[in-house]
Amino acid sequence: MDKRLERILPKVQKPARYTGGEYNQILKDKSAVNLRVAFCFPDTYEIGMSNLGMKILYQTMNSLPYVWCERVFAPWSDMYDLMKEQGVPLYALESGDGLDRFDVLAFSVGYEMAYTTVLDMLDMAGLPVRSRDRQELLPLVFMGGSAGVNPEPMAPFMDLFVIGEGEEMNNELLALLHQAKEEGWSKQRFLAAAVQIEGVYVPSLYDISYGEDGTVSAITPLKGAPQQVKKRIIQDLDSVPFPTNPIVPSTEVVQDRVNLELFRGCVRGCRFCQAGYIYRPIRSKKPETLIRQGIETLRNTGYEDITLLSLSSSDYRSLGMVCDGLLEFCEPRSIGVSLPSLRADNFSMELMEKLQRVRKSGLTFAVEGGSQRLRDAINKNVTEEDLLNTCRIAFEGGWNTVKLYYMLGLPTETDEDIVGIAEMADRVLHCWRTYSTAKSRGVRITISTSCFIPKPHSPFQWEAQIAPEEYLRRVNLLRASIKAKNVVYNWHDAETSFIEAALSRGDRKVADVVEAVWRKGGRLEAWSDFFSYERWLSSFSEFGLDPAFYASRERSVDEVLPWDMIHVGVRKQHLIHERAMAYSAALSPDCRHACSACGAASLLQGRKCDE
Repeated sequence: MDKRLERILPKVQKPARYTGGEYNQILKDKSAVNLRVAFCFPDTYEIGMSNLGMKILYQTMNSLPYVWCERVFAPWSDMYDLMKEQGVPLYALESGDGLDRFDVLAFSVGYEMAYTTVLDMLDMAGLPVRSRDRQELLPLVFMGGSAGVNPEPMAPFMDLFVIGEGEEMNNELLALLHQAKEEGWSKQRFLAAAVQIEGVYVPSLYDISYGEDGTVSAITPLKGAPQQVKKRIIQDLDSVPFPTNPIVPSTEVVQDRVNLELFRGCVRGCRFCQAGYIYRPIRSKKPETLIRQGIETLRNTGYEDITLLSLSSSDYRSLGMVCDGLLEFCEPRSIGVSLPSLRADNFSMELMEKLQRVRKSGLTFAVEGGSQRLRDAINKNVTEEDLLNTCRIAFEGGWNTVKLYYMLGLPTETDEDIVGIAEMADRVLHCWRTYSTAKSRGVRITISTSCFIPKPHSPFQWEAQIAPEEYLRRVNLLRASIKAKNVVYNWHDAETSFIEAALSRGDRKVADVVEAVWRKGGRLEAWSDFFSYERWLSSFSEFGLDPAFYASRERSVDEVLPWDMIHVGVRKQHLIHERAMAYSAALSPDCRHACSACGAASLLQGRKCDE
């Protein structure tokens, strides 16, 4: 270990974040590999080590014999200050080497508020933050993750983006870079070849034009780049590696358990949900694969909990079979099995009994809208009867904690919809009083709201976000409407949501704002401890830009959108149709009952969705 680190670590919180040496980490001989990859997560160790995607890609990239992929996380403020003071560069956990010794910096970014931390990590690595200022082929800097479906606010900083699922795409890219390094290619030659890999977007090969009104007027590909970059998907989830021997953190992390992915995509089609569209088409793992992978991972890690993950886990067709197979192993060993992302319309007593056989956790349901009309408008396909029936089953089974999530500011929302959230909480409380078998323990009903953010590649991508002041008015209306002491109300702050919306729908000009915020000290902006609304507003103003132009402006369906060069598989005409259905409060069937012809099935080769 670097002597400077030995002096620093006793002075910081949770020094185990920064030491590496965890069980199951991958170590290689530096002299035996050709490419060293720094896999960078622009948040703290506790957040990054909870990310299943990072665990999967860490293993797949390390499966290449000529690649050593190591992990890099953003330091907390105490460690950051001491590293700056002592001149310690950002380093990788496995080797302890500074990032100046690496050939690739690969960033996984799932949240727009992490953008400034990406720049900060590049700076701590000793690199210029702008791609144009990094003339040599190496180090190559690229970004993947769900935030990349609108790559433009980060386009000037990245050499390229990987759009979609990376298990195969990343390795194809690294294979090309391996060849380029061996043969002495220029950076320009490599990027011209890389853009031919399906799913790779190279910003420097696209010219962006703007109209007098500030909107994008044209996106022009250059030098053989495709008109649209089609996202990459994994055709068969059973066929790709899954990390059954993941790294076991040496300190507590957010998701301190085994996470098992049931399927990708979602059958539901909620119109506000970006993830439900960008992860299409639906592809499931076989139950026998899941049971084997879950048990192997538990054996290899010693975890005492396993969580079954997906966007809507209770929609997995063979869920009962998987629970039975896992519980046969877990129950005798007191290993808990949990199932987040539950749906209020398919929760059953049988499922409840399976989940509580080891230990009982709280129940969480995303209701989203405060009236049936609004839930129909967003295509939530959940009724009040569904929710109350689910609560009755849970209360009869001894549960006494229920969390209900909603969004404020959804298109077509009225004050009556907001008051309806409080009325629903009262009915859930009445349900507990009527059916609870454990009244002596009381009940806790938690209502949480966030501000609706119109996201790219969803039917609501053209909508306007309500202003922060209006969001707070609606929060206060809901607060005043909640009368019962057993009901707790939490809400997400409006200012962060406003900036997130501006970034998520931003164009390439917004990159100047991101850099300005970083240069003024912005980092770890996803944390309220570090977020500064004033810093963002002043930086937008510095470049003559208005965040409301991006966040709060309704867009015409004919407008060229900054992310139109990215194709996630869903036809734009389908999104337009679903938006029109929202304003009629009309439901669309879920994918299990009728194909909506969204177009995502075209990404599959000779297969059907969820085949």
